[in-house]
Formats: sequence, structure tokens, C-alpha cells
Amino acid sequence: MNILVIDGQGGRVGKLLVEQIRQQLPDADITAVGTNVIATSAMLKAGANQGATGENPVIYNCQEADVVVGPIGIVMANSLLGEITPVMAQAIGQCTAHKILVPVSRCRHTIVGMQNLTMSEFIQLAVAEIKAYAR
Repeated sequence: MNILVIDGQGGRVGKLLVEQIRQQLPDADITAVGTNVIATSAMLKAGANQGATGENPVIYNCQEADVVVGPIGIVMANSLLGEITPVMAQAIGQCTAHKILVPVSRCRHTIVGMQNLTMSEFIQLAVAEIKAYAR
């Protein structure tokens, strides 16, 4: 299974996702795409198979992914303090991959009905959803 992890800013969500995916799905092919080099580096250090940075890698790798996972802001233009371009959000939204989004209420986005969980608990839920999708 080809899993595309997308994150920006410091890459904390992506790093945690890659660590948990690697631990629970050791054979998964994990591609890390950061909106900046810091995020990409964090995900590579966490165990992604390969990584790239920027808008074009998001567009290209969405076409190859079975699953796209990251913070919910990756599907909202200009989120992550402007790091998600409208083209990125559109590419992610239109790709045929199954999307698993981690709820993060920041950058002027509020997700109603969101449970009051820690980021680690949200990551565990996201990885459980990836495992369920893989079956």
C-alpha cells in the first residue's frame, strides 16, 4: 500500500503519523511530502521511505497514493498559515486516494463535534483507519 503523508509547519503531525504507520504497518510504502523542508525532514527521520518538498510533489504523489493522510488543513486552501496553496488543496481533494484527515483546530478552522483528545490519540485513530482501509 502506498501511503502519502502530507504536513507543513514543523511536521509534528506528519512525524507522529509516520512513526505510528511504520510501527503498525511495517511493509507500507510511506511517501512524505512537506510544504517545507523542516516538515519533510521530520517525516523522513520518523521512517518514511522517501520524501519531497513543495507544491509539485503534492500534485504528483497524490496521483500514485492509495491513502493520503495529514492534518485536515491539507484540503483547505491557504491553511497551515498559508503553506497549503489552492493548487495543493485541489490536488488532494480531487485525487482518487482515500483521505484520512487528522482534526486540528488551528489557523482559523474549527471542527465542530471534535472530541477532546490528545494529538497522540488522534494519530492512533488515524492509523487504525488506515489499517482498516488496507484490509
